[in-house]
Amino acid sequence: MLSRKFPICFLPVALLFYAPMALPSDLETPAGTATENPPPYKLTLGTYRFSSGANAIDVNARHTSSLGNVWLGYYESKARQEHQWRVGWDRTLDAGSARFSPSLQFASQGFAAFSAQVETGDSWFIGTGIGRTNLRPYWNLNFDPNDSYTLSVGKRRENGESVSLQWVRDKRQNPDQRHLHFLYRTPRPGAERVTFDLLYKQGMVDDMLIRRWGVSLAYDWPKFFARVAYDPKVNFTSDDMWRIAVGARF
Repeated sequence: MLSRKFPICFLPVALLFYAPMALPSDLETPAGTATENPPPYKLTLGTYRFSSGANAIDVNARHTSSLGNVWLGYYESKARQEHQWRVGWDRTLDAGSARFSPSLQFASQGFAAFSAQVETGDSWFIGTGIGRTNLRPYWNLNFDPNDSYTLSVGKRRENGESVSLQWVRDKRQNPDQRHLHFLYRTPRPGAERVTFDLLYKQGMVDDMLIRRWGVSLAYDWPKFFARVAYDPKVNFTSDDMWRIAVGARF
């Protein structure tokens, strides 16, 4: 799973465990639909199970203020002899009908990256984004091609329900790698929320072109959240992966 990629800050409509780049295994509210006065702190604990039998853990802590999101994360897999510290920042700048989201990230082993994305529209919206790294070693916990460009289109309703499509394509070392997400989010009574992400991916794995389907389901309560995902050929390797994450806002 050693990857020379980083978790790009998704367009505000997107997720897959990870989101604006602030938390690679995080699920964020799309731009323009954030709740009023959200808790300033968020802690996420993730566990990953590889089809090869190895396990990994990920811990992320985030703080939100008027300056944006600042986060710190640590990933480790003893069986795979992988470990890495990460730190990052992101912010969404709202200019009415348009939103601009820059982000920065640094990690141990000399890794550095940035991303930028823009979205326009209210009920119906479109967006595009780009991510770039310095190609130093990095364990990609965003699970999408990340030295990439992103396109999205969708519709959100006043009650917080939204549906969107997002296309992510590697633009640098592996242009054959691409993901297509179908995302559906709907509010539930009691300030709760369900998010469903259906993933179609294709790209080269061990000199063979693969086409696979993955899925992620998340449930948010006002202060807690949980999610589970299945990602085949994770990061375009021979491993399939199950991911479980739980967390709290406070």
